[in-house]
Amino acid sequence: MTELIASTPGTTRYRIAVDTGGTFTDVVVGSDGGQMAVGKALTTYDRVFTGFEAAVRRAAESVGWDGHDVLSKADVIVYGTTHATNAVLTGKVAKTALLVTEGFADTLLLREGGRRDAFDSKAAYPGPYIPRHLTYEITERINAEGEILEALDDDQARRALQGLAAQNVEAVAVSLLWSIINDVHETRLGELIEEILPGVPYTLSHDANPTIREYRRSSAASIDASLKPLMADHLGNLRADLLTFGFAGDLLVVTSEGAVLDVADVLDRPVLLLNSGPSMAPLVGAAAAPDQETVVVCDMGGTTFDVSLVESGVVRHTRESWLGEPFVGHLTGLSSVAVSSIGAGGGSIAWIDGGGLLRVGPQSARSTPGPAAYGRGGEEPTVTDACVVLGYLDAAGFEGGFVLDRDAAERAITSRVTRPLGMTLRQAAQAILDVSANHMATAIRQAALEHGVDPRGALIVAGGGAGAMVAAAIGTLLEARTVLIPATAGVLAAYGAHRAPIATEFLSPLANDTRSFDSSSASRAVSDLKAKAAAFAERFDGVGAEAKFTYFVDARYPGQAWDLRVHLERAPEVSDAAGVIEAAFHEEHDRRNGTSDSKSRVEIITWGVRVEVPRPDQLSEPESSTGSQESHRTDSIIFGGEAYETPRYRGVTLGPGDRLVGPVVIDLPTTTIVVPPEWDAELDDRSNIYLTRKEA
Repeated sequence: MTELIASTPGTTRYRIAVDTGGTFTDVVVGSDGGQMAVGKALTTYDRVFTGFEAAVRRAAESVGWDGHDVLSKADVIVYGTTHATNAVLTGKVAKTALLVTEGFADTLLLREGGRRDAFDSKAAYPGPYIPRHLTYEITERINAEGEILEALDDDQARRALQGLAAQNVEAVAVSLLWSIINDVHETRLGELIEEILPGVPYTLSHDANPTIREYRRSSAASIDASLKPLMADHLGNLRADLLTFGFAGDLLVVTSEGAVLDVADVLDRPVLLLNSGPSMAPLVGAAAAPDQETVVVCDMGGTTFDVSLVESGVVRHTRESWLGEPFVGHLTGLSSVAVSSIGAGGGSIAWIDGGGLLRVGPQSARSTPGPAAYGRGGEEPTVTDACVVLGYLDAAGFEGGFVLDRDAAERAITSRVTRPLGMTLRQAAQAILDVSANHMATAIRQAALEHGVDPRGALIVAGGGAGAMVAAAIGTLLEARTVLIPATAGVLAAYGAHRAPIATEFLSPLANDTRSFDSSSASRAVSDLKAKAAAFAERFDGVGAEAKFTYFVDARYPGQAWDLRVHLERAPEVSDAAGVIEAAFHEEHDRRNGTSDSKSRVEIITWGVRVEVPRPDQLSEPESSTGSQESHRTDSIIFGGEAYETPRYRGVTLGPGDRLVGPVVIDLPTTTIVVPPEWDAELDDRSNIYLTRKEA
């Protein structure tokens, strides 16, 4: 991909952003005239395109477009998915082997040490991502200076690879010691894999994650290799279906870095797809409140509840995103948007544990069969079913492509919660919602406090298909004063994908020290980064605005176990790099940890650059209607276990400055906003809705 396809004169062209979640597939369609349409349909696991096409068709029909035309005349499709993440967490990946330096077969087993509960001696030791019987030790050795201490034993390596062929291995990961300094042995193993295992995909660790941390490099390579067959099939089927439909534009894929890349790039490095979908919602939070010191972005779909932080308009990133439980899950060490996820969505199942306590999640009804109210055979009570029983969701006006079945929701809650706990139906539904809201509030507190942020002083931005229903309840639990529901809340991640830049990072792992600075190695590192960044930017010349280059280093004080990423205002020129880096590190360390040692030297572990190519903004801000501020009916809705006569408004009838006193419910095309009695709602001139807690 080098340039976006130009529109043919006289025809309307489109751009489509899609977020394929565990329950719903959300799309946002923009035309070259600036119009926008949104749609939502159930995710189809057997063929992702089926749900994607249904969502596009619903979006198109909502504004009078033709769904087939929208797909066939789209210049760009931006695709976000949780497919890779789910595959890793469930173990449904390719049968993968790992080749390591002799004596280091337990790297994936030992991880980086640590445990969540230091006093739990009965906790089972977690198994490695690739089992021990598929881990092969290769005779070779390179030291930290890149010197070959023991040459690669070609014959032994050949025998190992022939053994993999006999075991029908589907992918191979290679992670040798110090390959980031000298990759000659890893490269040779790649050549042997191509010779002995033709057609079997493989990943070399110095390509997957060039970091000095052995576990992270091995883990990234292993996960990347295991995903290659799966994602080649997944994205290949999607591309084939799009071509059959007449799509001839560019297919971009959302990455964990909060950016997009060409589909060919992610097929070469599918590890970048981990946490693909959730990385987009914070972009909307950053745009919605750029001047706010701290924004907590909550994205609640049908399966998960995702929390991320935005500070002064900047989305927080991390290299500590675990897949699964910290210390016992898997870690790649790659930079990604900092998102915390829990199994708390609209489809989260309510159940009674062995002690007779009500639990909600993490199990989900997903899209198949879905909550009982979906009428697709689901019998387990979910958060969505509770919202139907409480009156939050308009059964007849639900925008999922079907009518909600209230009777089925009542039966599910009655049989699985009401009777076992001796509650009334109203009490049981309220309890399900309360337990779920407490889970989400706890997740926000944990995510915020871990980064030194008090959620009580933060602006909460809530979205996702189910987020606006519980936003005020979460705000109450967090003692927040204001909650913002963006105009595109129901399709938060898909809308963010429309605005995501094309971006990637390049790393050069050359160690250095600010007090005994090696100018020659620093010059090599910076020159290498500049060349790679320029080559990447050139590929996308003409796509949007001029590429932006952000340089950084990963550094630490001597003796520290973990390094800190420090962004620099410009490329570190060798003449003053040591002083600039040292000063920047002290400042960042003080900002992040509340302390610094200005007299200490700083060890530089890795040099890096982020290349960002802004994409043209084709979406105009959502327009508010003139508004009649008339409710279309009044329902009896349950808040805190009590029934209130509550007016329902359609979002299209509201205009800028309209203020609604709670309790009230606002029905939007892709979500429902619930305003409890202790909250009020007000629209701004961009159709965003601010919920404000009343004074006690």
